[in-house]
Amino acid sequence: MGLYGCPTTVNNVESIAVAPTILRRGASWFSAIGRPNNVGTKLFMVSGHVNKPCTFEDAMGTPFREMIERHCGGIRGGWDNLLAVIPGGSSCPVVKAEDIIDAPMDFDGMRDVKSSFGTAAIIVMDRSTDIIKAIWRLAAFYKHESCGQCTPCREGTGWMMRVMERMVQGRAQKREIDMLFDVTKQVEGHTICALGDAAAWPIQGLIRNFRPEMEARIDEYTRNSSSHGAVLAAAE
Repeated sequence: MGLYGCPTTVNNVESIAVAPTILRRGASWFSAIGRPNNVGTKLFMVSGHVNKPCTFEDAMGTPFREMIERHCGGIRGGWDNLLAVIPGGSSCPVVKAEDIIDAPMDFDGMRDVKSSFGTAAIIVMDRSTDIIKAIWRLAAFYKHESCGQCTPCREGTGWMMRVMERMVQGRAQKREIDMLFDVTKQVEGHTICALGDAAAWPIQGLIRNFRPEMEARIDEYTRNSSSHGAVLAAAE
């Protein structure tokens, strides 16, 4: 018994869609695709800075570079222009270019680079991206989406968004980076649904992989503020 008291199938549409072909060709055929523990095909959705954003079906475990070249026409501006990739949807931790280029796109492959395969909704970002602002935008989204039922999520998403806003500007202190990471850990795993985790993971990925960029932004803001203060003092 499920929706409206009727028999209900609760499943992913993608799983249901592939079932007839598996029944027709057999489980051994499907299991021969991919690699052990990551078998079958997957619908990948690639957006962002590729030459041809698209949705396609490919074998699990296909290397990222091969997949992007085959289906998306490569990275905008070439592979040297790749900055980072969110591999499985907005909740998945961001991965640096050098870590994902040759990584197999499946559950184990993304776990090895400290991210998640998620829904295979790949977001590609080139070097024109303000990576700190991009993650702030995700923090703002999850703050907006929080229903407010769980205290860690209700309070934590707003707090994380506001701190991330200051990180975008550089109007923060370096010790706050560790504090921000600690707060994500207080939100992660402490909510009824997974939205708290989804809000925490992008920020964790940013701090893990792009901490030098965050610190440089803070240094730049501090330096500019000091120069501005010196100019004002001289004028007086």
